[in-house]
Amino acid sequence: MFRIFKLLKVSKTTLQDTAYLKCIIPKCGKEYVISSTRIHCDCGNLLDVKYKNTPSSKLKATFYQRHNPQGSIFNESGVWRFRELLNFCQIDTENLEQCSKNLVSLDGAEGRQSKPYHMSKVAEFIEINSEKLMLQPEGYNPSGSFKDNGMSAAVTHAKMVNAKKIICASTGNTSASAGMFAANENIECDVYIPEGEISPGKLSQAYQFGTQLIQVKGNFDDAFLKSLDAIKESGGYTVNSVNPFRIEGQKTIPYRALEFIDWEVPDWIVYPGGALGNASSCGKSIMELYEWGWIKKIPRILIVNAEGANTLNVLYNGEFDETELRWNKGKPNTELIELYYSKMQKEQIRPKTKATAIQIGKPSNMLKGLRALEFSDGIVTSVTDKEMLDGMSVVGLNGFDCEMASGAVPAGIKKLLAEDVIKKDDVIIGILTGRQKEPLLPINYHNDPSNKFARPPKS
Repeated sequence: MFRIFKLLKVSKTTLQDTAYLKCIIPKCGKEYVISSTRIHCDCGNLLDVKYKNTPSSKLKATFYQRHNPQGSIFNESGVWRFRELLNFCQIDTENLEQCSKNLVSLDGAEGRQSKPYHMSKVAEFIEINSEKLMLQPEGYNPSGSFKDNGMSAAVTHAKMVNAKKIICASTGNTSASAGMFAANENIECDVYIPEGEISPGKLSQAYQFGTQLIQVKGNFDDAFLKSLDAIKESGGYTVNSVNPFRIEGQKTIPYRALEFIDWEVPDWIVYPGGALGNASSCGKSIMELYEWGWIKKIPRILIVNAEGANTLNVLYNGEFDETELRWNKGKPNTELIELYYSKMQKEQIRPKTKATAIQIGKPSNMLKGLRALEFSDGIVTSVTDKEMLDGMSVVGLNGFDCEMASGAVPAGIKKLLAEDVIKKDDVIIGILTGRQKEPLLPINYHNDPSNKFARPPKS
């Protein structure tokens, strides 16, 4: 059983002094107190967590020293080790009593084992020098995916505002993470799931942690809308990635990657693309680090969609209405998004891929994702299910476990290397977002001798 840490009540005045929420649209820019549970501005757009203070780059040494945790789970944690960079609780970060009363942690396990690795067989597969490629497996998190990074911060804020129930929609990994944190914090958890669309391996985790599952006819997008309705009706607290505090926790994924290479900046950071929470958090972390003077170079972000769930790829690359969707310095063409969603509805275009983690047709963080792409001069592409399965399988041959959606990372890098978008001498860090929880995928893959890395059983 993980240790449970209760929340210290901090005065609203203190919280308002140095951390606050702000609309992501510059023309609006409306601000809200940090204790607000709203996820949208009055203008309808998402919110960012903002900080008035600029952290000193001397903290890099502090973060490195915390690799020797000296008995503190918050120094062990791959999230709270960087707590000065997401200090929305406004605590004395060196005071471990305050940390234990404020910060939610699964005994320091979230992000603890997550770091980049060289994988020679993946490098050979995508035809690049192994020294140029590193992949960071987030499946080592307690619930098996990157979600625990963001969930630790979101549930910290939920406890801060005395939420009695957390609510989310899920394709599987979010439900597992939310259920685990809720069980350890002794709060209720309702999860809205698309009926028949979640793998048994992921579903079993949610059951095991005592979540209340609500089945919704349709896909993840339908379940997500139902979850938002439930929040309005019940006063619950959403922990989907539209929650700005989820994004804060997920900023630590690129922090760990950059720290591992002594805060030198790679040419590319690569993510699978679903709801775009990861790309959004990567963008926010890079924007802040650059603004603070911690880094002098901006890495390019590559987002890889599944071909069967490629809304961002279609809109970003001008495959709909011959118009390329952009952040446009905070003036995105939201009408184009709505027109495409109307087309999806009219023509019954539904996301369909075996990579259920990214089987999302209407990315809830679309605008934040666009902002990240614009800031980083990013790229969007898509790959087939077969290409993702090959990517997943070759990662396994290096002794690392990843889910099919993570296979989009090596597949996308391979594709853009072949197209000469990524260069042979570029340094690349790819994020493998979760471990394998769908046993039939690798079993079926390896039982088909036509697959590139298949190892069929012998009789």
